[in-house]
Amino acid sequence: MTYDHCPYCKSTDIEFAFSAKDYTVTGEQFKVFVCNNCGGYLTQDVPCKQQIGRYYQSENYISHSDTSKGLVNRLYHLVRNFTLIKKKNLLQKYLDKKYGSVLDIGSGTGAFLNTMKNCGWQITGIEPDATARENSKANYGIEALQPDQFNILADAAFDAITMWHVLEHVHDLSGQMMTLRRLVKPGGKIFIAVPNPSSADAKYYGPAWAAWDVPRHLYHFTPAAMKTLAGRFGFQVVNIHPMWFDSFYVSLLSEKYKSGKNNFIGGVLRGFSSNVKAISKKEACSSLIYVLEPAK
Repeated sequence: MTYDHCPYCKSTDIEFAFSAKDYTVTGEQFKVFVCNNCGGYLTQDVPCKQQIGRYYQSENYISHSDTSKGLVNRLYHLVRNFTLIKKKNLLQKYLDKKYGSVLDIGSGTGAFLNTMKNCGWQITGIEPDATARENSKANYGIEALQPDQFNILADAAFDAITMWHVLEHVHDLSGQMMTLRRLVKPGGKIFIAVPNPSSADAKYYGPAWAAWDVPRHLYHFTPAAMKTLAGRFGFQVVNIHPMWFDSFYVSLLSEKYKSGKNNFIGGVLRGFSSNVKAISKKEACSSLIYVLEPAK
């Protein structure tokens, strides 16, 4: 996939920004371009959908394996239960209802859907990775659909659609946005969590920032780029919420990528520093949740 225009605003004013390394699997270098119009970033010359699977084949890729190996992944599991409840509360707040129907795209090993199921929600999951689907079924009895089954879902079927760190992985960005528009109910909400390349920790670590995660992350959404993309497909951004724990997780990984060794104290301090800067400016947080609704 090679872009001659920005996938967010369609501007042709895009240029090379830097090269980033795949630290998770192959060690390969990938070019990252920036749009001079909306400020969004994109990974250039990424493997196509049929070829990118090998870049996910690592037991360290927690979204698929649910591994607890390593300090960073153990810390991830410690805070996950808390963040799952926060996500559930977020849906209930914006939909103003205790129960409803939710579609989780990129449902991974099923932890979020299990939380919603236990609260009485009607759940549906879409997950492309076979290992993650198997873990979802084994861990929670949740059978996720495959992406080619989007077409069996009825129009305007869901009160909430969630994509927790998923949209940056989708090859057909325009097609995905149109699918969201088709599936959400009138008055429903879309919740999209993505890393933020304009965050303080991203600026500090530069190409070693773990959330570039090339080539698995095809897109790198600045707040301006996300708002532009949402508007193109008939959505408006209702609000933006910081994901405070992500700055620590990303900074701990970034410290290892930058120096080649674990630096727990350095990662924690950098994550804390990033969050302090985001208190007065939430759009400086390491990861953000965008709440979207169909424009009136």
